[in-house]
Amino acid sequence: MHTKVKICGITNLDDAFAAVDYGADALGFVFFRGSPRSISYPDAGTIIRKLPPFITTVGVFVDEKLKHVEKIVHQTSIDVIQFHGSEPPEMCNCSRSVIKAIRVKSLESLDPIDKYKDKVSAFLLDTFTPVALGGTGQIFNWDIAIYAKQFGKIILAGGLTPDNVSEAVRRVLPYGVDVSSGIESKKGKKDHKKMRLFIENVKNALIGL
Repeated sequence: MHTKVKICGITNLDDAFAAVDYGADALGFVFFRGSPRSISYPDAGTIIRKLPPFITTVGVFVDEKLKHVEKIVHQTSIDVIQFHGSEPPEMCNCSRSVIKAIRVKSLESLDPIDKYKDKVSAFLLDTFTPVALGGTGQIFNWDIAIYAKQFGKIILAGGLTPDNVSEAVRRVLPYGVDVSSGIESKKGKKDHKKMRLFIENVKNALIGL
């Protein structure tokens, strides 16, 4: 099984090209203005149009109206929509595949999943904190992610770094992993050495097992 790698919080062409060169499967663009990794719709569209084929692009939205989301998808040519707020299940009936983020505090955090499982292509499990919607750099109990696999494809996020991602892949065997703050030199700018090592560690995690 090949665990997919999503590099999230892309804000510039240099980081985007580096992620692709190192073997990332997907790039995430944050369209939430409250995030230090947010990017404008025109800038995201410019980067996406310059990417090589076979790279999946993901637009991260937080509690936007569906009409606005569809407009931005059309403008930027985003492949996949990631809802990272409190969007209701009916929001997931859109023109693109949907990833629904679940912020995990305890096993009870998974309670809403049942309402979404027939409407989304995957669930992204991130660490719950009261002060941020993502990019916290904190991990959660991975046993909860293992339990969540019965509901659909799981993308593991929250506090992943080059140092712990191999263990995460071996323990959880997720469909994919998502990283943002764990490979940054500063908020919104990737450390290319960390990014390359992160992707290599994901690809090599299951070799020999």
